[in-house]
Amino acid sequence: MYKLVRCTRPTQRFRACLHGGPDKDNFQIGPKSNLDPELEKQIENDKQRLQWRTPYSERPDSFYSAFKLFASENRNSELVEKMQQPINFAPSAILEWWQKRQANVEAHMQKYIPERHATLGDDIATAHFIVHRGGSVRFRGDTNWIKMDDDDQYDLPRHHVPGMVLEEVRCDGMKLFYEAMENIQKLLRLKHLSFENVTLFDDWYLDRISGNTLPSLEKLNLRGTAITHRGLNCLYRLPSLKLLLVDAPEKDIFWKLTVSMLEEWNPNLRVAASE
Repeated sequence: MYKLVRCTRPTQRFRACLHGGPDKDNFQIGPKSNLDPELEKQIENDKQRLQWRTPYSERPDSFYSAFKLFASENRNSELVEKMQQPINFAPSAILEWWQKRQANVEAHMQKYIPERHATLGDDIATAHFIVHRGGSVRFRGDTNWIKMDDDDQYDLPRHHVPGMVLEEVRCDGMKLFYEAMENIQKLLRLKHLSFENVTLFDDWYLDRISGNTLPSLEKLNLRGTAITHRGLNCLYRLPSLKLLLVDAPEKDIFWKLTVSMLEEWNPNLRVAASE
């Protein structure tokens, strides 16, 4: 048996609201909120206080990037989009997923560890980070470069040693992620820094490095990287820079204009493809 249900016609005011009538702005579904303004303010404050974390870019002591304007405000959009996509079990898709996962793990392992720098000091901590991943370093007063041997062993202090000043760092050919750039910071006497053939190194990396308190840096090697002329604009943060090595400083008109601007800002700076 079927039961007949009587449906009442919507009122004229409700139809006007649905179709954008004059009462649309005054129409409210559900009970009207009569909360005290002070109570509403307290609720909003509690919501802010109960947030589980503060985004890194919004922390007062965090590095402010010149590229922050291009960052996405909605940090959950990528996750929601990924959850809506079907699972692909094709061999190529599984391989791509595995490579991305390995890259995420490596990027996490390259994050800045405050305890390491507090224990060893910025110079020795940076040396450990670079040498452990295949780079080489040289301290002031020493002509020998420190790097790993064939057995993946190297000789570096395991505690803070006053007077050990890092003077040169070579990261040539290393696989460094953006997270690693924070480890190369507060090296007050560092003079030479090389990222030659670090293929992941782009404008964002350069922007981060230039803000890492390197007041004595004189030579910066960026050959074989993915930087563009736009990234060079942040080099004004390196007041002592004298030599900048790039692949093609006269590649096009944009490179020429940017190089001219840098050399005008710092008359002691020379931008070249080779020493």
